[in-house]
Amino acid sequence: MMEGDLSPSWDSDDEIEKFIRRMNPPRVVIDNESCANATVVRVDSANKYGILLEVVQVLTDLNLITRKAYISSDGGWFMDVFNVTDRDGKKIREESKLHEIADYIRKSLGADSSFVPSRRRSVDVAPSSDYTVIELTGTDRPGLLSEVSAVLTSLKCNVVNAEVWTHNTRAASVMQVTDEETGLAITETERLSRIKELLCNVLKGNNITRGAKTAVSMGVTHTDRRLHQMMFADRDYERSDKDTGNESHRPNVTVVNWFDKDYSVVTIRCKDRPKLLFDTVCTLTDMQYVVFHGNVDTEGPEAYQEYYIRHIDGSPVNSEAERQRVIQCLEAAIERRVSEGLKLELCTSDRVGLLSDVTRIFRENGLTVTRAEVSTRGGKAVNTFYVRDAAGNSVDAKTLDAIRQAIGLTVLQVKGHVDEPKSPPQEAPTRFLFGGLFKSRSLYNLGLVRSYS
Repeated sequence: MMEGDLSPSWDSDDEIEKFIRRMNPPRVVIDNESCANATVVRVDSANKYGILLEVVQVLTDLNLITRKAYISSDGGWFMDVFNVTDRDGKKIREESKLHEIADYIRKSLGADSSFVPSRRRSVDVAPSSDYTVIELTGTDRPGLLSEVSAVLTSLKCNVVNAEVWTHNTRAASVMQVTDEETGLAITETERLSRIKELLCNVLKGNNITRGAKTAVSMGVTHTDRRLHQMMFADRDYERSDKDTGNESHRPNVTVVNWFDKDYSVVTIRCKDRPKLLFDTVCTLTDMQYVVFHGNVDTEGPEAYQEYYIRHIDGSPVNSEAERQRVIQCLEAAIERRVSEGLKLELCTSDRVGLLSDVTRIFRENGLTVTRAEVSTRGGKAVNTFYVRDAAGNSVDAKTLDAIRQAIGLTVLQVKGHVDEPKSPPQEAPTRFLFGGLFKSRSLYNLGLVRSYS
């Protein structure tokens, strides 16, 4: 700095960004009057890369359901509106909960926030001595979770929390494990290497065409974000030539260019479900696209999302190959969390080896786990499994009865078949954006957008 020059000296772009956020702290307004059936959350803040994902992630982590959203972040300011409800579809009435929502968003967007929408497609890990995080990706097959759980039990590892996703023949899991004796994180380098080696052998199986990957760390990460990134890196969005599937069941995703404004317009229509908005915004962010405007509505016959995006380098989608990749990645992001199969809920006292025993019983009865959520709360194991038979069909009553007898009738509860028939996509109503200056459906008629063909 020159003598007499009072301008600040910045060590990095990050410091400049923090200074801007301190000078322009986020403003969060919660309104329970203007909408009859939802609580309205308005967020104004200095704009930055990944800010939309930050807010959506906060709302998702607070178990809120976004019914509608209006997104605008063109220029240096971020102005979004979210109509949210609780899981039962009701407004948020408790004052303490309303204050928690506002405080959580302000802290997430504030200058001291540790949130990093990494452009390296990874999530920052905060140190923790409570457990060790194990990340697994590989080819899915019947009994895989049982084999992984058995290996961990043999290595005296207790699974405290875990989430397992399967999609398009691939599987990914983030597991939090502790040492069986101490109940703390496993830190010995040699032991961690042994765990990685044995788990990698299980994941590889007999597959020689696709690899397997294991990683361990002592820290805290956002499990859902990490699973999306792991499956994206594993290219689960690529469908083989043999995988024709039932295309009518896939989400309807389109990408067209609006050349007058240099935007690519992404439109998504699919069956609504919890965390759908998080899944799509997370994927666009991890693919390094910026959402400048958007409109979300889940109150019709299906969920409707519309995003006006550019790559972080400022360009819209530039080729047919890129357009197809965006479509495939968004389809995969939506499908990964779809709960296919029979839903089983287990609640019992936690013990070492419980997950191994339960999944072994599933495997011995010819069932495969399509998705799993494993958690420990106050000494209780609270687990949810979605299962099908080895051929991908529904579970018959005889098999289900045998499983419940083996595990315990009061321990394992059946929540019914969740893979309901899906109705074909319907034409969504016209959406208005930018204060009604144009109707997005009219862009085709006006010739302002085109699809690659």
